[in-house]
Amino acid sequence: MNNSMISALVSMTSMQQRLDVIANNVANVDTVGYKSKQASFEDVLTGVQQQGSTLSREGRATPLGYNMGFGVQMTSVTQNMAQGELNETGSPTDLAIEGNALFAVEVDGQKAWTRAGNFHFVPDESVQDPNAAPRMRLVTTEGYSVLGRNGQPITTPANATAVAFDANGNVLVRLGDSPDATVAGQLQLVEPIRPEGLAASSNNLFSLVSGATEDLVFGQNAATTVPEATIRAGYLETSNVDLTSEMTKMLEVQRTYQLAARALSSSDTMMNLANNMRA
Repeated sequence: MNNSMISALVSMTSMQQRLDVIANNVANVDTVGYKSKQASFEDVLTGVQQQGSTLSREGRATPLGYNMGFGVQMTSVTQNMAQGELNETGSPTDLAIEGNALFAVEVDGQKAWTRAGNFHFVPDESVQDPNAAPRMRLVTTEGYSVLGRNGQPITTPANATAVAFDANGNVLVRLGDSPDATVAGQLQLVEPIRPEGLAASSNNLFSLVSGATEDLVFGQNAATTVPEATIRAGYLETSNVDLTSEMTKMLEVQRTYQLAARALSSSDTMMNLANNMRA
């Protein structure tokens, strides 16, 4: 297999991977709180092909030899954590973060994080005492519990007449005919100091990459430290995907893939001609 076939094959594989990243961004253009992904590439291998001394001519400005590469490969996929636009919904349990922070949620006993604030209340079935007053639990659209500063799920009395959230993430509850609201808890917002330690997982969540810790990604005592970000109740953060940019990238990838495919086809044709040659 000659160099042109190797280079074309490796490049086509890389372009397919980049196209998968772009397609994922386009598919999530309407996903609440989604953060677009960006792929990085580098040369697979480059070397200098030496040339014979007969090619050295008077007036030649470059040394003998030429660079020879073997295509490019995708090295990493990073998250673009830029703020998305805020869309007003009017629902008191729809929450948007203004600033660099994430909501903490509990997924199968493990902690995860998200920017999607389309929450709602469901009956809290974790209360085992039949004599205890019923409570409501704040959950995501997938049913994951939203955590508070104390590391426990956010809950409110089931007989609350009104529930609201202030800019600091405090859960304000009004009971009965009382005009005053009481604080039932506070949302756990954490600021990612090293976002490269987070990896996108299913259901629009972020989890720690292998080897990373909460202290490394968010800093020590992040769960109990209030970040500078604020909460906008009645709003949702839209995806930060730039559809125009993604479509432009898709066209570029398609043209690059087409060029590599033609190079592979041409190399195969030349190999067939060489194999069929007769002395």
